[in-house]
Order: sequence, then C-alpha cells, then structure tokens
Amino acid sequence: MIEVSNLRKNFGDIEALKGVSFSVRAGEIYGLLGPNGAGKSTTIGVLCGLVVPDSGQASLDGIDIARRPVEARRVLGVVPQEVALYTEFTARDNLSFFGRLYGLGGSRLSEAVEQVLERVGLADRAREPIERFSGGMLRRLNIAAGLLHGPKAVLMDEPTVGLDPQSRASILELVRSIAAGGAAVVYTTHYLDEAERLCDRIGVIDRGSILAEGTLQELRDAAGAREIIALRGTFAAEVVTREMQKHPEFEVLKVTDGELLLTVQRAEQHVAALLAAASSLGTVREVAIRQPSLESLFIKLTGRELRE
Repeated sequence: MIEVSNLRKNFGDIEALKGVSFSVRAGEIYGLLGPNGAGKSTTIGVLCGLVVPDSGQASLDGIDIARRPVEARRVLGVVPQEVALYTEFTARDNLSFFGRLYGLGGSRLSEAVEQVLERVGLADRAREPIERFSGGMLRRLNIAAGLLHGPKAVLMDEPTVGLDPQSRASILELVRSIAAGGAAVVYTTHYLDEAERLCDRIGVIDRGSILAEGTLQELRDAAGAREIIALRGTFAAEVVTREMQKHPEFEVLKVTDGELLLTVQRAEQHVAALLAAASSLGTVREVAIRQPSLESLFIKLTGRELRE
C-alpha cells in the first residue's frame, strides 16, 4: 500500500535522507520513530507530495507520488501534529469545509461528515463551535478531517502530543480502528510506550537512515536482552571511558556531564560492583535500572533518547 524505496534528499549541505526504504501493508500500523532532526518530517513531506526527493521513489496504492501527485493525494489522509481547524466553526462546518477540498459534495459529503463524526465520538457535539472543545476532542476532530474521503493510506504525525492519559488512550483506540478498516497507517510519536502498544512494525530512523526495523519482539531481540543502568550525577566523559574499560561486562551507551547510561545482562548481579566503582566515575546521585525495551534499542542505536 505504502512503498518507500531508497529516498535521498539534500537541503544544501544537509543530507536529510540517505536511502530511506520501508513499506506498509493495508491494515498495518507502522511506527516511524526518531529524535528531532532524524529525517521523519522530510519523509512525511515526501509522502504528502510536499517534498520532492533527489532520488528514490515513494508510492501510495501503486501511484507514484512524484509523477501523479493529484491522484496520490486522493488516496491519502493526513493528520498533522498541529490542530488545523477553524475555531469559530462548528465541528460539522469544519468537516464540511475540508470535505469540499477533497472534492466531496451534496449527499455524499453530508453522509461522510455524519459517519466520521460518529466514528470519532463527536456526533452529539457536531453543532457546537469547536472553541468549546477540549484538547482531546480537537485532536479527534483533526483526525476526522483526514478520514472524510475514506483514504487507503493515513499519515499521523504525533496525534497525541500534549494530551492527558485518558485522551491519549481514546486516540490510540481510534488509530487501531482506522487500521482495522483496511488503511495503511504511518504513525510518528515521541512516546515509546505508544509505539510498543500500538504499532505492528517499527522503523527507527536517525540522521537520515533507517537503523532498525521490525516487530516489537524483533527489535527487543535486537537489543540483546540487556538492561539499561542509568546513573545521574556529575561525570567527565574521558574518566568514564577510561574507568569502564576495566569492566568489559558493561557497554557505555551515553555519557554527558549529568548522565551515564550503561547496558549489561542480568543487571542485578552487577549493580554492587558498579556502585563500588562509582566513586572513580564521578559524583553519583541517582541509580535506576530499566528493563529491556524499545527504549534500550533506541538509545543503543542512536545514542540519544527519543525526545532529544
């Protein structure tokens, strides 16, 4: 349904995409995860037809986006990170406006608006100006605007950012229903727990390249079933590098002035030795052990946490 093959894109001296490839089947939710500046936005821009790649190809339902952009947009639904709605309009009027942009009209438009309002749980608030809506309701209406024309492919860019846990759960359930209806979904998020709960497959992108791809279990296996030990305090990188060479059972993932991240198998067996050596590493104020997870792999691959 969604095919991305060897995309490359430069912005001046910046190599934004370095041969990005992935595919998403109908009914599948594909999580595209990466820190800021990783290449996610450029990839989404290519899929929307807003960015023309220097080389490579992207297609939706077999339609080449660069060569047939108008046709490609007809099968694509986009849910942007920022809420793109008119606050002085009612929910129904907002959707009617966007429906006309998709070429809908008459009874077809009316039916589509009523169906999507019901789908996102806003049918009983359809006549209210949306300036009265909560953040979660606005997000659901934002999603509704991208679903009006029954797209076969849906791009969702951080649709739960800034929401409370209850609203987030509601949005995630809605995303599942979109995929269950047969759409191919590309989902970006900075919440790793969302990706773990929601996505059928995940691609980790950083510095313009896909570093790892697979199901959650495949990515966990790739992390090597190693726990992360996080030390917070005051550290000097050169001291940590020298001292940790004496402890080959640990792998240093990241060291900054205020944080040291290590991985190790069976962490509980090594914590005592690590704490005994901690005085030579710097000043340690806090120690935390994290179980093997998508976060472990992400930090291992990129050297950064997702929000950096």
